[in-house]
Amino acid sequence: MTSFPYRLFGAAALDVAIYEEVEADRGATAQAALVVIASSLAIGIGAHGLTAREGAPVLASALLWSAIALVTWAAWALLVFEIGGRLMPTKDTRVDVSELLRTIGFSTAPGCLCVLGVVPELARPVFALAIGWMLVAMVVAVRQALDYESTSRAVMVCAIGWILSALLVVAIGLFLTPSLS
Repeated sequence: MTSFPYRLFGAAALDVAIYEEVEADRGATAQAALVVIASSLAIGIGAHGLTAREGAPVLASALLWSAIALVTWAAWALLVFEIGGRLMPTKDTRVDVSELLRTIGFSTAPGCLCVLGVVPELARPVFALAIGWMLVAMVVAVRQALDYESTSRAVMVCAIGWILSALLVVAIGLFLTPSLS
């Protein structure tokens, strides 16, 4: 069994062995939750660089974006479970919620880079890099957790889940933003 920092960097490096280890280790559930929370907080803090307005309260903005990131991850996790485990299983697919949550929890490790978004000039490139990296890590995590032999199936599951969860974020954004009239 490897250390938490090694797992964190291994997950970010897309190391299949780390995802298999995390999947099998029931004790890694708290670690996976910590990665998701850290990533969500980093996204919330970094999002201030994307959305900062003069005089906007930094803490309130960071907490709001962190909550949105956490809800989006939870929605994505639920969608991946339903799509990957129920709608698109293979003969080898064995769905275990805790194993899936551990692996996809660690796949959010690249999101911790989003904290660099506090520098407004870095915000867009950092977020683009981190989101793309998390999506690739999610594909690796889903492939391992759902025992897919095909990476393309994991890509489809993650893409569908990502699109649907992105729509959720847009809906939340529309609901939370003031009207222009």
